[in-house]
Amino acid sequence: MVAIARAIIAQRTGNFDPRTYRDRYQEALRELIEAKMEGVAIKPRAASTPPPVIDLMAALKRSLAQEAPAKGRRAEAKEKRTKARLDRRQPSLLLPVSGGGKRKEDPAVGRTAITSGRRKKA
Repeated sequence: MVAIARAIIAQRTGNFDPRTYRDRYQEALRELIEAKMEGVAIKPRAASTPPPVIDLMAALKRSLAQEAPAKGRRAEAKEKRTKARLDRRQPSLLLPVSGGGKRKEDPAVGRTAITSGRRKKA
């Protein structure tokens, strides 16, 4: 990894010559100073106006207000479809399923005990 880092650094290093770059701020400042020394009227630059700030909270509320009725209709239609599907099932063919945690049968007692999945320390 050190060898790779040295190779990358060696590839990226070079000689810096400041004459190859232009300092536009310094050039503009020199022009301004020369214009003042000659007595030329200086026109201030027009400041650009920033774009208007968007109130994100208001935009979110408008978006939710527009979306709420359509979402309510979808939910109602889904509930109707779900109820219709449940009514078509044949109860005699459904297997009984008990909920809850994993059950482990204790052979000594003959009862089922709920295990939490954690191991006890010895």
